[in-house]
Amino acid sequence: MDNYNYIGRKILYTGAAGGLGFPGVLALLDCGATVVVLDRDEKKIAALKSAAKDKSGQMIIYHTDLSDSLLLRDTVKSAIQEVNGIDTLINNAAIYPSKPFSEFSLEEYQLVQRVNVEAAVICVQETLPFMRDSNFGRIVNITSTTLSGGWANLSPYVASKGTLWGLSHAWAREFGEFGITVNCIAPGAFPTDAEKIHPDPEGYAKFVLDHQSIKRRGKPADIVNGLLFLIAKESGFLTGQTLIIDGGWLMN
Repeated sequence: MDNYNYIGRKILYTGAAGGLGFPGVLALLDCGATVVVLDRDEKKIAALKSAAKDKSGQMIIYHTDLSDSLLLRDTVKSAIQEVNGIDTLINNAAIYPSKPFSEFSLEEYQLVQRVNVEAAVICVQETLPFMRDSNFGRIVNITSTTLSGGWANLSPYVASKGTLWGLSHAWAREFGEFGITVNCIAPGAFPTDAEKIHPDPEGYAKFVLDHQSIKRRGKPADIVNGLLFLIAKESGFLTGQTLIIDGGWLMN
């Protein structure tokens, strides 16, 4: 991470206090960036504040509910005004309810889409004008290896990540002429809060290692290194791609 310099960069990061967001924010602050954090979990935000005290970059936190589209849009507008534009957007926030498809109500399905997809759409809509005018921008959408069909009981989540994956390609095609890249990171099975939905943690950990080529669990740095690479100025010829970081589970 010492090779990256993001002084002067202004980054909007959704779901930034969560398991995969937390280390990403700290790494970006270490590199001198200004990071606007969008999250609503008070305990996790407090922990992030504590961990970020001695970092060289600036962190600005907005407490917001990404399922509230009107509130989110107003929040993003305020953040853009406060830092005078956003050049990098990381759409990381997601919810992941787990149960058989037949037990999901339409309202539950729609909530997942609002948080996992529509929030990302709003953030892109609001940050795009500054990126376009600057002829520079980086958008990274966090998708998932669950698109491979290897996990049951996550239908709304998988649908949301599939939509985000498709939008990434459409945005990459449309925004490229403005110097804006759009890429995805598809994390594999990382030991975060998402794993708490599994009734047998030890059995699940064994299942993961049995499928991975690399026989250790993923660490935050594994995701962070990929993220820093995708948003670097030097990565301007890479767009419309998905970086799968899963220890060699899926092979494309």
